[in-house]
Amino acid sequence: METEAGYVGAGEFTRDTNYISTRITADGRDGYPVEPGRYRLVVARACPWANRTIIVRRLLGLEEVLSIGFCGPTHDKRSWTFDLDPGGVDPVLKIHFLRDAYNKRIPDYPKGVTVPAIVEVATGQVVTNDFAQMTLDFSTEWTAYHRDGAPQLYPEPLRDEIDEVSKRVYTEVNNGVYRCGFAGSQQAYEAAYDRLFVALDWLSERLAGQRYLVGDTITEADVRLFTTLARFDPVYHGHFKCNRSKLSEMPVLWAYARDLFQTPGFGDTIDFVQIKQHYYLVHSDINPTGIVPEGPELGDWLTPHGREALGGRPFGDGTAPGPARDGEQVPVGHGA
Repeated sequence: METEAGYVGAGEFTRDTNYISTRITADGRDGYPVEPGRYRLVVARACPWANRTIIVRRLLGLEEVLSIGFCGPTHDKRSWTFDLDPGGVDPVLKIHFLRDAYNKRIPDYPKGVTVPAIVEVATGQVVTNDFAQMTLDFSTEWTAYHRDGAPQLYPEPLRDEIDEVSKRVYTEVNNGVYRCGFAGSQQAYEAAYDRLFVALDWLSERLAGQRYLVGDTITEADVRLFTTLARFDPVYHGHFKCNRSKLSEMPVLWAYARDLFQTPGFGDTIDFVQIKQHYYLVHSDINPTGIVPEGPELGDWLTPHGREALGGRPFGDGTAPGPARDGEQVPVGHGA
């Protein structure tokens, strides 16, 4: 998510997707080989794009080889900041503004500073902020360091279908809620609203008879959809005017989202307090009072979902990840 996420032209929100596309690979072909301890993943729990990397890193067991730094939930136009750390400074990178790491790579970095970003610790330079490629590379390039029992989130036989589903999920849902929220005209908003709910209806139909989006196990496609669904009722329904119905009023998607939420590595990464603080405080053009709503009630996330009746094996031949590491847990009272 960017400090300047996109622009409105003819009333329609358009996301700037020209990211730093350098890849960290097993063979190091871009100059950055996979190497334990060399890199730091910088995230914000509030951000849905960063939330994907938190989940995948956890599911694959990359905590020992890829450290993580958490920015605070709010930022100004300049940069995400490490407000949660003592003195407001990341303990590894020794910076307060994430922009400093971007400027080390590209002096006077001209674009919005985004999370997630992977920073090379020794040089303090951002290597990549290409969030879509990042999690795929965790699955395919970091395999030497996956934990025993790590699931196959991007299995080769299903990649074409995962890519196809993920493309529609990104275009119509992940980014679709932003097209509603940042629409600059009534016409653009109504078009975005219609596109979003057509896609959500399509997903409901797809998931009515199968537990997961592709195949019978959790894949990258489920991770990408989940982080938007988790934010739907607390933020997108009201703040972004995606209000045909709440997630909790869409029976199939609500059960699907609860199924994932109750799966280790998913719900235990969701910080509803930071999520609401980010959207309602940072988007002052949409919410000029800066008032953060108290609701909605979140206890229902832990109610039975009944999706086991559809079969499927969450982790396939693998196993669930263990508890979140010390220092990486969602604060008490911030989850469901």
